[in-house]
Amino acid sequence: MKAMLIRELGAIEAARPALTYTDIPDPVPAEDEILIRVSVCGVCHTELDEIEGRTPPPHLPVVPGHQVVGTIEAGGKIGQRVGVAWIYSSCGHCTYCRSGNENLCADFKATGRDANGGYAQYIKVRVDFAHPIPDGLSDAEAAPLLCAGAVGFRALKLANLRDGASLGLFGFGASNHLVLKTARHKYPNSSILVFSRNPQERALALELGAAWAGTMQDIPPEPLEAAIDATPVWLPIAQALKHLSPGGRLVVNAIRKEEIDKDELLKLDFSSQLWLEKEIKSVANVTRQDVREFLRLAAEAGIRPEVQEYDLKDANRALLEVKQGKIRGAKVLRVPQA
Repeated sequence: MKAMLIRELGAIEAARPALTYTDIPDPVPAEDEILIRVSVCGVCHTELDEIEGRTPPPHLPVVPGHQVVGTIEAGGKIGQRVGVAWIYSSCGHCTYCRSGNENLCADFKATGRDANGGYAQYIKVRVDFAHPIPDGLSDAEAAPLLCAGAVGFRALKLANLRDGASLGLFGFGASNHLVLKTARHKYPNSSILVFSRNPQERALALELGAAWAGTMQDIPPEPLEAAIDATPVWLPIAQALKHLSPGGRLVVNAIRKEEIDKDELLKLDFSSQLWLEKEIKSVANVTRQDVREFLRLAAEAGIRPEVQEYDLKDANRALLEVKQGKIRGAKVLRVPQA
């Protein structure tokens, strides 16, 4: 089958393609697995982090991609549309798995890192870790919902927002643009304020219904009762804490943060940033329940991502554009069928 393969880690640059377009053997599913013919796969910033060495190292060589949509070809209901998300598997018997927090399992396996992902014509996965795709969603619309949408949905749940309370979104890429759409549906009386260094992202936020959009350093027109940071840098955390109301909660929706001098990292002002019972909570991956709940909600509420499509063989260009901040919504790879 045709696939994009990570063979070695290193910086993505125009002169150095990170992924190799090649032929590899078709996967052979085990008894408890299904074989999926992939139609599309979303592009995530996490792939960039994997390739450039900022996450736990992938098992090389590996096919990346964890926002996978396709149809079952073997092992299940033939022809059914399903998706595969970042959570490829978990142990199923630890305290976290038994309590519904399988995203915290020590044996958590990630699609496209610990097992081959969706930048390929086929993928295999355990049947209980595949997600039915609702009829109201196209393949390209569904793909970003499996990670960018689902992890944003989890972040929004953890923010404990109430209708009418203000929400700040720091960064406005694939995940937070879906958080904006979801929050407008679930909390129609809330003001949503967007902070982004990218003027195109600020324009898109206003186009999608944000009450205000500014830079990371700008002062919002009202305090934030909750905030979600979806960036790989530290500045938004410091800024969000300054703007949080007493008792407000900041949810950090990021798999990693840039390296910074530890002495600089600790320079927070207690009275203005941490006092008055402000909270910081991180998001770790997603559970299957997050993915399935959000797919149903998106289909019912008409929540659709803004999508840019690329051919599978152009995955290097799509990833380079992510690194360069050339993002409008989410990027999706179209996988050849022959």
